[in-house]
Amino acid sequence: MVGLTQRGPYNKPTLIMSFPEFQLIFGGYLDEGYGGYRYLPHAVEGFFQNGGQRVYVNRVAASEDSETRRGSAGENNCALRVSDQNIIGEDSGEARRRTGLRALSNVADIKIIAIPNGTSQKIQDAMIEHCEQMRNRFAVLDPRKLATLDEIQGQRSLYDSRNAALYYPWIRIRDPATGEILSIPPSGHICGIYARNDAQRGAHKAPANEAIEGVLGPDLQISKAQQAILNPRGINCLRELSGRGLHVMGARTTSNDPLWKYINVRRLFLFLEESIERGTQWVVFEQNNEKLWARVKQTVSQFLTRVWRDGALMGNTPEQAFFVKCDHTTMTREDVDKGRLIVLIGFAPLKQSEFVIFRISQLAGGSARTQRYSGSGNSKRRRKSDCGNKKFFLSFNNRESKIHIFHIASTKLSPFQPLICSLNPSFSIHISVSQFSIPTSAT
Repeated sequence: MVGLTQRGPYNKPTLIMSFPEFQLIFGGYLDEGYGGYRYLPHAVEGFFQNGGQRVYVNRVAASEDSETRRGSAGENNCALRVSDQNIIGEDSGEARRRTGLRALSNVADIKIIAIPNGTSQKIQDAMIEHCEQMRNRFAVLDPRKLATLDEIQGQRSLYDSRNAALYYPWIRIRDPATGEILSIPPSGHICGIYARNDAQRGAHKAPANEAIEGVLGPDLQISKAQQAILNPRGINCLRELSGRGLHVMGARTTSNDPLWKYINVRRLFLFLEESIERGTQWVVFEQNNEKLWARVKQTVSQFLTRVWRDGALMGNTPEQAFFVKCDHTTMTREDVDKGRLIVLIGFAPLKQSEFVIFRISQLAGGSARTQRYSGSGNSKRRRKSDCGNKKFFLSFNNRESKIHIFHIASTKLSPFQPLICSLNPSFSIHISVSQFSIPTSAT
């Protein structure tokens, strides 16, 4: 996370393992004098309240024309005005010279990024660009404060990225510093839910239908009808459910490509491509022959089998869940002569059931009455039960799944191709994605 704090090192991403540790290093809550970027302490606290365990915090400097303020502990704080460029920072070939968001490039372990109240298009474009350049990261975007339904749809229309998700609206907490009700951006709490979900279920589980801890409620009540409008447009609603508290009720990216519509599908792909890249580093400079191809296929297949057993892939058998090809059909003699090793890998990710259909029929005395509810699901099941003289039928719709394909090749890629990972001067990884439809079995 990136933002303002009372004290602590500037432009040096620091690993924090608890909120008391954050307070020890970076200080406490910020007052209104810190402006729109006063919410970082609340976001970090919300992260840990919702199950997060590790977060990197990067303190940014204020603008040069900011006034100097003296904090309660006697430290000087230039924190009244912060420009978008302060938050985005400067890139450099030297890691120690990177600032702001750019400084997060120095840490390989980061998987999710957030800038509490970083809602300008310039900042959110920079967040998305950072995630796409790093290839293994996902951005949680905040909505603009007090945005109306039309305004949040306008904000969503600015982006088309598979590496980001937008949440709406802001949330309310009780400010520990003043005891008053305070509206804050939701990104810190959402990042905590991502982390909790990853630890308990895995990246293949959508971070949705999850309770948000440490909050009083939403800044704006979202109805089911309003959610039905916003959800298909890639705006993930935070809704207060009767008797259940505030919940995340959406798991869509900001991508307009149906292939990357769901957060869990995209994050599963990021996990798999990074894991396969790391797990095949030993291939570099090995003899490029049939024995090596068989070893690569075995290594990748064993890894994907574990992923399938964890429930991340579709199919009743590994053969239905994925395939790995590394032989003369995936590379030519010219590829071998030029030191290229090409592997073709396909996998079928799970898709969540956003809507569940219940069809209830009542049959009595030869007449029938039916009540229907619209929606869609991803499994098919039909049950019949007797309750006195009434018979009820429940069914769930079936839906085709998609299989993702990517190549691992050694070639220099253009900016329009989706991935390049250098193994050595003569090796790189090229991952391109396509789809095949495979039928799923009814259960």
